[in-house]
Amino acid sequence: MGNFRTLALAGASLGALTLGALEAQAGAFGIREQSTIGQGMAFAGMASGAGGVSSIFWNPATVTMRPGWVSEQNISYIGLESRIRTQPGTSAAFAGLGDSGDIGQGAVVPAGATSYQLTDRIWIGLQTGAPFGLVTKARNVWAGEAYGRSNRIFSLAFNPVIGFKVNEWLSLAAGPNIEYFRLTLRQAVPLTPLLPAAGLPSSFIKGESWGVGFTAGALITAPTGTTLGVGYRSSVHHDIDGSIGVPLLALAAAGGPVKAKLNTPDKISAGITQVITPVLRASVGFEWDQWSRLGNIGIVSNALGVPVTSLPLNYKDGYTYSVGAEYDWSPVLTLRGGVSYEQSPIDFSNRSVRLPDNDRVGLSVGASYRWNEKLTLNIGYQHLFVDKASILAGAGRDYNVRNALGQSIAYAGLVESSANIVSVGFRYVFGEPAAPPPAPLVRKY
Repeated sequence: MGNFRTLALAGASLGALTLGALEAQAGAFGIREQSTIGQGMAFAGMASGAGGVSSIFWNPATVTMRPGWVSEQNISYIGLESRIRTQPGTSAAFAGLGDSGDIGQGAVVPAGATSYQLTDRIWIGLQTGAPFGLVTKARNVWAGEAYGRSNRIFSLAFNPVIGFKVNEWLSLAAGPNIEYFRLTLRQAVPLTPLLPAAGLPSSFIKGESWGVGFTAGALITAPTGTTLGVGYRSSVHHDIDGSIGVPLLALAAAGGPVKAKLNTPDKISAGITQVITPVLRASVGFEWDQWSRLGNIGIVSNALGVPVTSLPLNYKDGYTYSVGAEYDWSPVLTLRGGVSYEQSPIDFSNRSVRLPDNDRVGLSVGASYRWNEKLTLNIGYQHLFVDKASILAGAGRDYNVRNALGQSIAYAGLVESSANIVSVGFRYVFGEPAAPPPAPLVRKY
């Protein structure tokens, strides 16, 4: 049974619970594309409100920055190009199957945020988006097929917040974060040495989960034109319910319903925005994602009641540094740009064909056009330069698939990746809310 478990689960379930398929654009399987304005500034100063209403994702206290009722809606297209080129050291039975092809798949990521002022001190808001996930697909037959063929992930988060303006310089806010995700992943299963590597069947895993966490933040506005913000997004605990499909009846005991526990990373964001002149503002940003909390995730068979395999993510923490600026070219046109550097939580020690992530530099440009007093149109573009990355799977490594004879299948690869991201959106001001009714008149006698 142990061998059957390895054959059926080593590829599929190991990749399945990562939530994201490849280099989602916030390191590992995170997605940062929550703000079109932020996209144009390389996401500098998001925690200090430089990303508009959508800054709620990084720091909910930014909900108090705009009077009245304001809504932003954004949609981003992530054009990822990534190829894994097979290198010497790959098992002979698979080496001749070639490279992965372009595993990057175009992904559309919607996001939105709305703020509403209830009183001169209290705001409510709602941010929605996809914080994790992406879609990738290698060639169905390739040298690394035993470690991954395709990944399809969907996630959605709802983050209602309430903000309180303590005084003229300090605002606080918090709220729950409700997350959903669904996934389907496939990989080749080396069932028997009698089958050629080019004709291996696939197994799959499907799963979904709801989870709840929270966000909190603080915003300080100084009279010198300096805004400082710090935001926190808690880990969300997911009890994943899913199933594994295996290609032969002989492996049925290794398939069927499975479950796993996964905690998404905590996130701390800090930002500073400084007014340089009446038409020029500069921002810096920092983000820390505690990917190290994922560790080694056990996957339990519902029928057997015991772990049948594990997901050895063993990520490090991720760090992102960014700087950007905005310039009001005219009363109706604002230009912006920025640069970022991200230290990925994934390196040679924990890299797999499903997540061949690496450090990257991002260059961004963007603009906003004020159509009228109510409507502003936004656009942002970012190019990611991702460092080349090496992959090694097999004996002595965290990712080690064995064939029916118990022999490790080695895979060595070199990853070349880049991404072009285009984001468009708008901001609409519905107007200030109705004034609260006057206090009842109290007669004095």
